[in-house]
Order: sequence, then C-alpha cells, then structure tokens
Amino acid sequence: MPLPPRRLLAWSAAAAYTGEWREWIRRFKYPGRGLRALDPAADAVACWLATEAAAALPAGLAPDAVVPVPLHPRRRRERGFDQAAILAQAICRDLDLPRARPLLERTRDTARQTGLSRPERRRNLRAAFAARGPAPGRVWLVDDVATTGATLSEAARALRRAGCRQIVGICCAHTPRGVDDAP
Repeated sequence: MPLPPRRLLAWSAAAAYTGEWREWIRRFKYPGRGLRALDPAADAVACWLATEAAAALPAGLAPDAVVPVPLHPRRRRERGFDQAAILAQAICRDLDLPRARPLLERTRDTARQTGLSRPERRRNLRAAFAARGPAPGRVWLVDDVATTGATLSEAARALRRAGCRQIVGICCAHTPRGVDDAP
C-alpha cells in the first residue's frame, strides 16, 4: 500500500478497489431505490472489509474514538444513508471501540471525487470539513475507498485544528495507481 495521505500517521485498507471487491463496495455504496434494492450481503462485505482493515493496525495505534468522514447533508438525503458512518459503527461494534459523537461536518457540498485528477480532488475538498468542538487525541478516520487520499487528508486537517494529535485512516479499499475509479 502507498504511503499514508498527508496529515495521517498511518492508514489501512483491506483490499484493492478492483474486480469483485470493487463490485461489492459499489453495491454497498450505491444501492438501488426501495426495498427491492436492499443488499444485506453487500453491507456485510463492506463492514467486514472495514473491520479487517482496522484489525490489521498495530495495537499501539488504538484510538480514543472512531470518526466517519461525513457526507454533506444534501448527499446524505439523496443517498438515504451515510456509508462511512455505517462502516465506523461496524468497526466500533466488532472491535469494541468507542465511537465519537458527530465530530466532523461537511461544510461545503462538493462535487463527486470520482474521475477527478489528484490536484482536482485536493481543490474540490479544500475547507470542506470542520470539527464540531474539540477532538480527542487519537482518532481512526473511516471512509469507504481511498483513491488519492484527498478526502482523508482534508478531514484530518479539520481534526488537527480541533486538537487531534494522531489520525489513522481506515478504508474498505484503496484504488491502486493507474486504475480508473470512474464507474
């Protein structure tokens, strides 16, 4: 796995965002509408991947809190759920870890990152997150997929400004260099 994104001490992802893993994560992240679209198998696979990524971290990186990268409220309403929050909840449940109160908020409704270049991703997310009060000293920051690390890095910036000293990123999967993340 490549070096951690800026502002992170370390990071972990359970799989490469390719092949079958990509399909499972896409089914989790983009389910269809209504009851017919419920996909408990995709939910279980994504939560298992996130927990595996977290469990692979050294014991010395244990967190004071597990914090999901938040969606903007409009996107959450549109999607009907927040995938990073579901993953963070699974990690906390499966590894018996403390979950933080809603610690981060998305302050800007940014364009989707999919298909953007590394510099475009950084610009797109600049100042997109803010902390809701002081942050604990050690945090695991959870998202579904890391491509360039721009989302994790910008969310970590907000946590650092709120006093967090150690931030570790956790994702289900990472997009290998040279692999297109577009649908």
